[in-house]
Amino acid sequence: MSTSKVTARVISRPEFIALVAALMATNSLAIDVMLPALPYVGQSLGVPSENERQLVIASYMIVFGIAQLFFGPLADRYGRRGPLLVGIGIYVVAAFLAMFSPTFGVLLALRGLQGLGAAATRVIAISAVRDRFAGRDMAQVMSLAFMVFMALPIVAPGIGQVILLGASWHFIFLFMAVMATVIGIWAYLRLPETLAPEYRRPLSVKAITGGFRLVVSNRTAFFYGLCGGLLFGGMFGYISSSQQLFVDIYGLGPLFPLAFAVMAALMMGSNFLNASIVQSFGMRRIAHTALLGIIGFAAVLTIWAQWVHPGNPPLVAFFILATLVLFLYGFAPNNLNSLSMEPLGAVAGTASSVFGFIQTVGGAIIGSITGQHFDGTVEPVALGFLIVGILTLVCVLIAERGRLFGIGEQYRDKEHPVVAFAE
Repeated sequence: MSTSKVTARVISRPEFIALVAALMATNSLAIDVMLPALPYVGQSLGVPSENERQLVIASYMIVFGIAQLFFGPLADRYGRRGPLLVGIGIYVVAAFLAMFSPTFGVLLALRGLQGLGAAATRVIAISAVRDRFAGRDMAQVMSLAFMVFMALPIVAPGIGQVILLGASWHFIFLFMAVMATVIGIWAYLRLPETLAPEYRRPLSVKAITGGFRLVVSNRTAFFYGLCGGLLFGGMFGYISSSQQLFVDIYGLGPLFPLAFAVMAALMMGSNFLNASIVQSFGMRRIAHTALLGIIGFAAVLTIWAQWVHPGNPPLVAFFILATLVLFLYGFAPNNLNSLSMEPLGAVAGTASSVFGFIQTVGGAIIGSITGQHFDGTVEPVALGFLIVGILTLVCVLIAERGRLFGIGEQYRDKEHPVVAFAE
């Protein structure tokens, strides 16, 4: 299919990857830049419990996950651009209004509204990639996009810290609104419509339920989609507890953003490495190997925290082991997510929304359980990584009928071929 049938816009592959990464980054921005501000939000709005302050993150994530179920069918019916621009508009308005939150409850409500808008960015970003790529190509593009996307967590907590040095936490929301506005303008001007009119699905109960049924009935796709939710749960448990881990336990204070950035930088590097090797080794071999490594290092950290050095291992030991787990995260989720989307190009929007819902809401619930069990030790985070790793392995075995490291079939969706890329 020629690109002219889909859109008049011409965008190069590098810019497309960068724009997809920026769209995904609006979600990361809403989370990571807030981390240094949680104590100040609690003090300002009368929330003394550190665990309760984590609801600023959880409320956003839960609505973000649920709303994806609605944006998926809309994206399959009306295309990618319209729902995306509406979502970004909601995100910007909610972030701006959050500056003026008089109570913690109002702030949580606006964070939920912000998550509603951000849901469009996640669904459309993944759908647009699947429209243009399949198989190992999709895994490569997703790794490159995620590598750029990971640059934000490296700097976002530092940006939040810098804003707090000269202003109150309210201005962090202004920063979010401005950045999302810039990304929205970029998408409006440059993002092509990747879903051709002949592939659009009607917005009817029968079509929507049929799309959802197609997604959940595909064993390989569905269980690989569950893998993403489980792994995200481990990641979210770490993110929501990171400020308490590095500041309260290990006393890093202002150096917390630096430690967070180092881990994110190494994770970004592993995404780049994955993009470089996935064409040679395949998604399954890389993802399955990385998953076993995650389980192994998480097990070592858990054993160390429970028996070798009960409670809290030395900072160096915790940092190395946690970094190794996160480094391997650069190889697992993107490949697993690509495997889940591979057979579902004909309903890419719906598939992206279903898996986004599973991964975000399920991950947020799992991560919140980990965060709410924070007890002044690293044990909940370490155990969280280990449990989700084991459960993910179970899902992989179900998806692959008990086999690991297989090459798998090179799937080609004849009814929904990828769009030719205009360079």
